[in-house]
Amino acid sequence: MRSTATLLICATVACVFRPLDASTVEAGCAGVFDGKTLNGWKLVGKRGEGYGVKEGVIYCAKGGGGNLFTEREFANFTLRFEFKLEPGSNNGIAIRAPLIEGSAAYVGMEIQVLDDSAPQYANLRPAQYHGSIYDVVPAKRGAQKPVGDWNEEEITANGRSVKVVLNGQTIVEADLNTITDGPTLLKHPGLLRERGHIGLLGHNDYVEFRNIRLQELPANEKDNTPPKGFTALFNGTDLTGWKGLLAEPYDNPIKRAALRPDERAARQKKADEDMRAHWKAENGEIVFDGKGRSLCAAKDYGNFELYVDWKIPPHGDSGIYLRGSPQVQIWDPFTPGAKYNTKVGSGGLYNNQKNPANPLKVADKPIGEWNRFRILMIGDKVQVFLNGEMVVHNVTLENYWDRSQPIFPTGQIELQNHGDRLWFKNIYIRELPSL
Repeated sequence: MRSTATLLICATVACVFRPLDASTVEAGCAGVFDGKTLNGWKLVGKRGEGYGVKEGVIYCAKGGGGNLFTEREFANFTLRFEFKLEPGSNNGIAIRAPLIEGSAAYVGMEIQVLDDSAPQYANLRPAQYHGSIYDVVPAKRGAQKPVGDWNEEEITANGRSVKVVLNGQTIVEADLNTITDGPTLLKHPGLLRERGHIGLLGHNDYVEFRNIRLQELPANEKDNTPPKGFTALFNGTDLTGWKGLLAEPYDNPIKRAALRPDERAARQKKADEDMRAHWKAENGEIVFDGKGRSLCAAKDYGNFELYVDWKIPPHGDSGIYLRGSPQVQIWDPFTPGAKYNTKVGSGGLYNNQKNPANPLKVADKPIGEWNRFRILMIGDKVQVFLNGEMVVHNVTLENYWDRSQPIFPTGQIELQNHGDRLWFKNIYIRELPSL
């Protein structure tokens, strides 16, 4: 469930609103809902009469609905609104959601809007009642006013923190980094989204929304400083915690594991010498000169969430090996003359044969600009966000080294090279428990 009426974007101060009179919007705020039309909104998957406007209120029609999204996307914000229910009403507020038909509760997040007092909802799961992050984080109950009264609600999404206040009572105060259950994360990839649309998610019930306003919050990100819940793999000053990739054929994890300890140590010493000759930490970035072997994290990892910021030159080609296996692809989809089908964009699982290999869309930034991967690996499944857009959704990563067996349960993270200059920074990891 969702809701919106007088939706206003505020610069740096909280705003006070009146439903109809746009002249009451104070300095620093821009109107998103004009009180008369749905300009600035996009309805996806309309059912029945969908949504309408009357007397400064957005309403979801009885027997209708669909997903009514803001045309703009938002990252960190405080959203305030009022809503009024009828008996049994069911709706929801989408946050950081893509423009999709159907349930945004999974590929985005949904803050439930529900008549908790309705008999048909007496036996729901705790995270299905009003104010919950739907099916993930349960809300405290008891703050909702009787059906037919206006309720006031405030939703704050700031990084991985989500807070919901209903009628002055905090009913959700969640740190999404505490959600480590693999099946939940795979089912709800929207928990990882950094930005998206705000929406009203109709479920054929009549609901009214008014006095909706939004205050954007500043992003406070500093290079090579991990967000809460993550560990930095690169400290910004040197290559502590990194090693060189062993030369062929011992880039193969199976053959590498068969080496005697003394032989492996000798080969690792040579690989590290090669690494130090061609990979440098400069100005808070890992810089590769286009020669030598790939760079590997010194520690092995199993299930994890990984941030990686990267930049390539024209025709640049790289990738991120997961558990020592290729690879989440990095390459140039824009410059003509490429040898491969690079126009599909970065982020795909390039070496897959039986499962999807190409990304869902091109989400790369122009060559020379920084891109960001957010990669989730649980079991043999991989989800990849590129610059905030989902480009791989719950795809099996195949074992390139031995396709008769599944991907290794643990392994090293590698920054791959194909002889091009490369730049990386902001490499953070959040380890997750095994299934």
